[in-house]
Amino acid sequence: MRTVNLGNSGLQVSAVILGCMSYGDPKLGSHEWSVGLDESRPFFKQAIELGITTFDTANVYSLGSSEEITGQLLGEFAKREDVVIATKVHGAMRPGPYGHGLSRKSIMNEIDASLKRLKTDYVDLYQIHRFDPTVPIEETMEALHDVVRAGKARYIGASSMFAWQFGQMQHAALLNGWTPFVSMQDQYNLINREEEREMHPFCLETGVGVIPWSPLARGKLTRPWDEITKRADTDAFGKSLYQQTVDSDKKIVDAVAAVAEARGVPRAQVALAWVAQQDAVTAPIVGATKANHLDDAAAAVELELTDAELDQLEEHYVPHALEGF
Repeated sequence: MRTVNLGNSGLQVSAVILGCMSYGDPKLGSHEWSVGLDESRPFFKQAIELGITTFDTANVYSLGSSEEITGQLLGEFAKREDVVIATKVHGAMRPGPYGHGLSRKSIMNEIDASLKRLKTDYVDLYQIHRFDPTVPIEETMEALHDVVRAGKARYIGASSMFAWQFGQMQHAALLNGWTPFVSMQDQYNLINREEEREMHPFCLETGVGVIPWSPLARGKLTRPWDEITKRADTDAFGKSLYQQTVDSDKKIVDAVAAVAEARGVPRAQVALAWVAQQDAVTAPIVGATKANHLDDAAAAVELELTDAELDQLEEHYVPHALEGF
């Protein structure tokens, strides 16, 4: 699998990133559908064999056990210098004012805790999971800069927020000579394309890489609209998404099915290929709990959709209110 620079940075990530939210203790946190260490092992092995070098997790996923599994299994199957490990900070890890958020105290506590769980001295990409309106932007950006200067992170990134918030944070970093973000991890797929309005043009203009989460819309683009999976049935956060424009979304899902049938490939490959072909996108983040999930992801980056197919997939999209922040 090819690698590509993350935005204008020198950090090279694989064309598909393995999202590690699916791997963790299902008894911890809110991800009842996650799988434990032994069940996770084949997916890390398969990912490495496919040439996937980049792995994305977060401190809050299964309250840290996702980071533990990620660190353990990457240690089994890869050399540390050959992989890119990304994690995030912001979500609530424990009660109290410093158990969450982006204050200097929280960031400094959480980076050390993440490194311990990941069994590494540094992460390649340290991302803020969401915007924190309760903390001055300058405090957050200086703390992240100090994490980089301390050698605990090589680069920093951000996740879902308004484009103006992201712009303010970048401006604060550049104005003060601090480390800027090299990436934006936002929600982007065929049934939620709102980031095309402001965030993606801003990232293209300023050289920021885009690594979308939920490129398959929590699996809705990979199966008939009304088909329910165990994850869909137990994913509380997922149930809050993709409820606004059901009629048009169903038409998009049907279009994915039609293109996939004509091409003779699974729906997931078509939906992921569409994301990967968008100008702003560096690499989609893909979760996997079945072997074919990774096979489809690897095949998708080689699938070139025609202009006619792109039009067919995009024609039924209607605007949405922003969600997932």
